[in-house]
Amino acid sequence: MNSSLPAFWAVIPAAGVGARMAADRPKQYLHLGGRTILEHSLGCFLDHPSLKGLVVSLAVDDPYWPNLACAGDSRIQRVDGGAERSGSVLNALLHLHALGADDEDWVLVHDAARPNLSRDDLDKLLVELADDPVGGLLAVPARDTLKRVDKHGRVVETVDRSVIWQAYTPQMFRLGALHRALADSLVADAVITDEASAMEWAGSSPRLIEGRSDNLKVTRPEDLEWLRQRWANRR
Repeated sequence: MNSSLPAFWAVIPAAGVGARMAADRPKQYLHLGGRTILEHSLGCFLDHPSLKGLVVSLAVDDPYWPNLACAGDSRIQRVDGGAERSGSVLNALLHLHALGADDEDWVLVHDAARPNLSRDDLDKLLVELADDPVGGLLAVPARDTLKRVDKHGRVVETVDRSVIWQAYTPQMFRLGALHRALADSLVADAVITDEASAMEWAGSSPRLIEGRSDNLKVTRPEDLEWLRQRWANRR
C-alpha cells in the first residue's frame, strides 16, 4: 500500500432507477465499453491499493447485481438502499461500523453513474485531504454564464460564476462525522442532496478539490453517448 495515501473505505449508493434515461433498466446497469456503468464506477476503487473495502447500496429487489462478475468480490459488501441517496449512504455507513470501521476512518462516497473517474483525480483527492480536519470533494469551476430565473423561466439576474463550482464525486469525509451529519439531517427533515450538503448543514465547511470535467455523471442519454464516443476514440 502506498504509505503517502491514506487508507479509505468506499461507498457507492446504487439504488436509484435513473428515470431520465428512459431505459429498460436502471442507468447504472447500462453498458459502456463492454461493462456496465456501475462496474466502471467501482473499478477505480477496486484497483486502488489503499482501499480497505467497499459497500454498495442496492434496491432490495435488484435483479441485475448478481449477474455482475464483481458481485462475488470479497472486498464488496452489499446493503439495502434507502428511498433517497442519503438513506442509502447512511445504511452503508452503519454497515461499515458493523464491520469494525473506526469513526476516524476516511470514507469516499461516489456516484454509481459516474464511470469516468480518473486514478489521478482519486489520488489527488486523497493526498490533498489526508490531513484536512473536515474533508471535501472533487469539483469543477463553472465555465458557462449562469442565469437565475423566476418561476416563469425569465432571467432575474446573471450570477457571478467566479464563486460557483459544480460538485462532483468522490466526496471524502470521516466516517463518524458523516454518519452523524446524515442521521441528524434526516431527523430534522433537512434538504440533503449530497454528503457535502449534510456536512454543511452540520456546520462544517468541506474543501473543494478541482478535478477533471470529464468525470461526468450519466443522467441523460446524450451523456452516455458522449462517453461511448470518447471511449471509442480512446481505444
